[in-house]
Amino acid sequence: MDPQAFIRLSVGSLALRSPKYLLNPASTSDEKKNSCSQCSCEIKLRGFPVQTTSIPLMPSLDAAPDHHSVSTSFYLEESDLRALLTPGCFYNPNAHLEISVFAGKKSSSHCGVGAKRQQIGVFKLEVGPEWGEGKPVILFNGWIGIGKNKRDGGAQLHLRVKLDPDPRYVFQFEDVTTLSPQIVQLRGSVKQPIFSCKFSRDRVSQVDPLNGYWSSSGDGTELGSERRERKGWKVKIHDLSGSAVAAAFITTPFVPSTGCDWVAKSNPGAWHVVRPDPCRPNSWQPWGKLEAWRERGIRDSVCCRFHILSNGQEVGDVLMSEILISAEKGGEFLIDMDKQMLTVAATPIPSPQSSGDYSGLGQCVSGGGFVMSSRVQGEGKSSKPVVQLAMRHVTCVEDAAIFMALAAAVDLSILACKPFRRTSRRRFRHYSW
Repeated sequence: MDPQAFIRLSVGSLALRSPKYLLNPASTSDEKKNSCSQCSCEIKLRGFPVQTTSIPLMPSLDAAPDHHSVSTSFYLEESDLRALLTPGCFYNPNAHLEISVFAGKKSSSHCGVGAKRQQIGVFKLEVGPEWGEGKPVILFNGWIGIGKNKRDGGAQLHLRVKLDPDPRYVFQFEDVTTLSPQIVQLRGSVKQPIFSCKFSRDRVSQVDPLNGYWSSSGDGTELGSERRERKGWKVKIHDLSGSAVAAAFITTPFVPSTGCDWVAKSNPGAWHVVRPDPCRPNSWQPWGKLEAWRERGIRDSVCCRFHILSNGQEVGDVLMSEILISAEKGGEFLIDMDKQMLTVAATPIPSPQSSGDYSGLGQCVSGGGFVMSSRVQGEGKSSKPVVQLAMRHVTCVEDAAIFMALAAAVDLSILACKPFRRTSRRRFRHYSW
């Protein structure tokens, strides 16, 4: 498998110091906490959404920032780099990484008047040819003055800006998941078959190795039926030889919560993602758990929450991602250890138990950064998930297969969380929610 070139641009080790913004040593811990939350920055790169993060205030001019922290990351593929290195308009010929630092909280209004933050200063770093060389490079590391004038008290910003190669494998399901499509690897215009995906909701076979985990699917009616539960769905990922190398199946049925016609957070549906047990032939080992439910609002979303299981057990599992995906438009399921949206449990990360224990917990979170993403479509649309997977997490084909099973479960969760039809008091009349 040949990876595609990606570059990770990380901004970290952020800190702010200035006599004007120093904390009083006699301040209480709550005062210090509130003061630290008053400073933030907006990080901009042409062609990417603006990212906002807080900046810690140094308690003294001699205090050192956290040199290992990463506040935000941008991931650039070849087309992004070409766009950034192409001269722009007359007034903005060169692209920049721009970091604007503010004091004060951003608020929509206060007594009917918009509350404005005070801009302390701006840091700019021009995009240069070294961005496209595909080599690790530190673009900036240290303190720099950003105060606009003397009244800013000589404000200084500390940051580390770094480029790292971050190659990825890119896969695509060639058809909707329920039609058991082939999965191909994308490399430019070349499509290489890698896996096949088999979806089923039939009654379990007595010879199926998943029999110990599997619940019966019932009568085998179609997915859009009027039944008040969705269960028995199963996806198997097969390699080119036809061997099953990963699977995902519903363990907690998707059912409407009391008093409503949708799957609510109080009772989410759940999948188990499993892989072959390297120590026991024809046996499966739990790897992860995906929960999903519907969030109601002006525009509904499906929330997908994924844990990796510690040694195959739900006790001591590690939360890897909790993502909202638009029920109408679809979106991206993401595992990225640098993103602020992720909440990672403070649980010791065990190392793989053996050389055959692929995709271990230690591999998935070591070093931080991007792990995988899967782009899916919304309800009623032909979803052919596109999956990106960091190359450093793949040492064999089976490593990629387990993430394909997870991507299939995310895609099917959009369908599983679709509101159930209501049956009116008059027979034979049905309404869609």
